[in-house]
Amino acid sequence: MKRFRPLILAAAIALAGLLAYGLWTLPKPQNADAEGFSSARVANDIKVISRQHHSVAQPAERAAVRDYLVARLEQLGADTVMLYRYDSLRGPQNKHVEYVFDAVNVMAQFAPSSSSEDDTYLMLVAHYDSRYSQPMPKDTVWSYGAADDGYGLGVILETVSQVLKSRNDWSQGLKVLFTDAEEAGMMGMKAIAGNDPEVFGNVGLLINLEARGPWGPVLLFETSPGNSKLVGLYGSAASYPVTYSLTSVVYSFMPNFTDFTVVKDEIPGMNFSTVADVNHYHTDLDNFANISEKSIQHYGAQVLPVAEKYLTSAEYADKSYLASDKDLTYFTVPLFGLVTFSKTGYLIFNIAVFVLFLLLFALEGVRGRLKAAKVFRTSVAVLGAAVGVLALGELTAWICALCTGAQFKIFGVVAGIGFDNAAMIAFISVMAAVCVLVYVFGRKKAMRKVSGSMRTSAPANAALQHAYNVLYGAAFLVFVLAAVLVGTLGENLMFVIPLLCVSGAMVLYHLTSLKLWMPLSIGLVLLHAFSFLYALAMALTIGALGAVAMLAFMDVMLLVPLADIYLMNMKKK
Repeated sequence: MKRFRPLILAAAIALAGLLAYGLWTLPKPQNADAEGFSSARVANDIKVISRQHHSVAQPAERAAVRDYLVARLEQLGADTVMLYRYDSLRGPQNKHVEYVFDAVNVMAQFAPSSSSEDDTYLMLVAHYDSRYSQPMPKDTVWSYGAADDGYGLGVILETVSQVLKSRNDWSQGLKVLFTDAEEAGMMGMKAIAGNDPEVFGNVGLLINLEARGPWGPVLLFETSPGNSKLVGLYGSAASYPVTYSLTSVVYSFMPNFTDFTVVKDEIPGMNFSTVADVNHYHTDLDNFANISEKSIQHYGAQVLPVAEKYLTSAEYADKSYLASDKDLTYFTVPLFGLVTFSKTGYLIFNIAVFVLFLLLFALEGVRGRLKAAKVFRTSVAVLGAAVGVLALGELTAWICALCTGAQFKIFGVVAGIGFDNAAMIAFISVMAAVCVLVYVFGRKKAMRKVSGSMRTSAPANAALQHAYNVLYGAAFLVFVLAAVLVGTLGENLMFVIPLLCVSGAMVLYHLTSLKLWMPLSIGLVLLHAFSFLYALAMALTIGALGAVAMLAFMDVMLLVPLADIYLMNMKKK
């Protein structure tokens, strides 16, 4: 078994990467003849919608898109299709240009087969204006709106066509709201919410569809406050869920808004979006040639089942059913799906992980595997290196922006670099390689110190001791960071999962003498890291390269010594 350990370790790492990639490219796109949700039929709508620029600066082209949407809603059999017009709006403000325009929202209603005045409704929302002129480093460009928000429009039309098949089973009704002038400061949504609030009066659930780039998995990246029942509905219905409660926390600190922002405090709701690639967002690259049917199908896999369950379940007839004063902590783990905790439950989970680590830490000290002073010094060194990675990452991002003329925003969304994804991958890869080299250098240094010892096992023991010092030094720092974050933000996913996996692997190793727990733990940490850090990097862009790289660094500093311990041919003391 010992000689197979390198192969087992390599297989665990490779399998984690393949699983993360494979799970994030599901589900398979469906053709136009499919009975269920079809990305191909959505693409047909997007092809028409994105034929021309249709921003607030192009009223005729925008009107053509609006007319197409009205015709499609009527074709689907809407009971009513109404236009809400608001004249002489002005926006965007504090931008490079200001437009004066009329905003016209489109609202369609599909009542349940046995309707009454007290019916509750599901509302599906997307905006039909494309981005107005966008200054880029080399030119000013205009978006065709294929993803933003052709994805939302097309997915809603296809979702409506699918849920109408079970209309006789509806307990609730369906409203579709296509807003105008979202790109100009959510002007259409603000106007209808302020002037015609009765439109939302009987809405018990609102689902908003956005796109921050054309590719990648679709994230439920935001919910309304008090999300415990919302997440319960999502978790029980959606296929291939991808969501993190942490993204809602991060999004609340960012200067980004959608139509959902206007009403999320009054109506229970969900906000879905792709997050890659920022260079195709609000530019002329947001065109039909760059759409992804995989991403479109992923919208359908999540939105359609949620819509079907809401429309057909009698419990949602109470408009306030999904309202709550409790928030859940939740996250997606590839292979395992959606994991949810109440706030109290998540705190208890963290305490359990912390106790496990501290007991392990204490027992290792008693058994002579580590010295507290040495571990604490290692923790400080790892912290200093993590800060250095953070600074170098931001410096790299600034240099990339400087070379391309893109506007750099520290920890902000940076577009226009072009090679930003490659730069992020290269930086994190080089960082990981340097970490391995520094670790190996430290290992050899520890072995040289005892090379003159009379004991033949001294160098090997020194190497093992070095591995334990680095592992527990990094783990102690992760423990501290996890405790601080859960105490301040209530969110610490990026730290508590690796801490749990590593602590669990070491405990199980000591209980069973099986080292196989270690590559299993390494694979689980990588599976989580590949998916979570990808989502974080795509959402925050290269402007937050330092933060993403620092999180990756912390994982590396846990996994390298754990892998070394696994590969060593040492007997336990």
